[in-house]
Amino acid sequence: MLQYFFGLVYLSAVLLYVALTGTHAAECPLQLNPQRVVVEYGGSVSVNCSTSVTHQGIGWEASEGAVPKSRDNLITWRVSNLREWDIQPYCYLNYNGQCQLELPVTIYKTPDSVFISTVNHNGPMMEGNQYELQCDVLNVAPVQYLIVKWYKGQTLVDQTNFTDTTITPVNKTVTLLIRPNGTDDGVQYRCEAELELGAEGPRPPPKLTSKPLSVEVYYKPQHSSSTETVSKSNEVTLNCTVKANPAPTYTWDSEHLKEKITSSVLPSSKLSPGKYTCIATNSRGRDSKVFIVKSTGRTTFWAIVLTGVAVAVLLIISYVIYKCYSSRNSII
Repeated sequence: MLQYFFGLVYLSAVLLYVALTGTHAAECPLQLNPQRVVVEYGGSVSVNCSTSVTHQGIGWEASEGAVPKSRDNLITWRVSNLREWDIQPYCYLNYNGQCQLELPVTIYKTPDSVFISTVNHNGPMMEGNQYELQCDVLNVAPVQYLIVKWYKGQTLVDQTNFTDTTITPVNKTVTLLIRPNGTDDGVQYRCEAELELGAEGPRPPPKLTSKPLSVEVYYKPQHSSSTETVSKSNEVTLNCTVKANPAPTYTWDSEHLKEKITSSVLPSSKLSPGKYTCIATNSRGRDSKVFIVKSTGRTTFWAIVLTGVAVAVLLIISYVIYKCYSSRNSII
């Protein structure tokens, strides 16, 4: 029974101690201004710690810029050249015991360089094949705030965030898979490293962009239409020009052609009514287009003749009616 009584006494004492110390810790009457610090590596920092209560001493503990205990109500932690990555400053107060308030500090460093390249590939890319682009971000911190963004021209196509909690500078490599087509020939890719450090961080967020990587794509010719009908005239030409890489060669096939034509355009002087087939070819493939030339000369001639005849007939009829009307009036 006595052992049970002493046990209750001990448990009550422990609970009372926890309650008192917990209350003091939770109600530590200190204010920090600002409440969080984001500073570039090697930069300066200044934070005020203040209290409104009567106390026995207030001070700062830190691996850089520690401030001795003071009886003032406001003291400042100040470092002009912050180079301690794992610094954990806190302000303490002797007030019915001692309580403390930690200052969250984020030290950042922008990358030394951001570089974009292709992985295991040199030279032109082939339409429809898959390729890998790589972005290397060197010497950046802290990586958990890093965002690597991929741009195709001015369009954002992908981005990568990190969960690594390392606070000292590291290198990061990110890759992007692409499958280019003919419209991507000559397009520029770039990657961008951005540090999004929150509301207390710099605005706009610090970032560094790679030099652009121009992509050359080999793709076959592809006409917008497979057949085109034109009317024969003195000005008409047949234009078979089509985009392709490498540049295509052209051949023409028609029963009306007596010589080999390698130009992409057939002038009117070489045209007669009929069918002309143009074939554009490069190392990636070929595509053909058929031109149908129709004669318009005779049709135009007869249209003019018939129009003239119709006008003449109308004039004659009008004249006859006029004469008949005039004769009748004269008799009356």
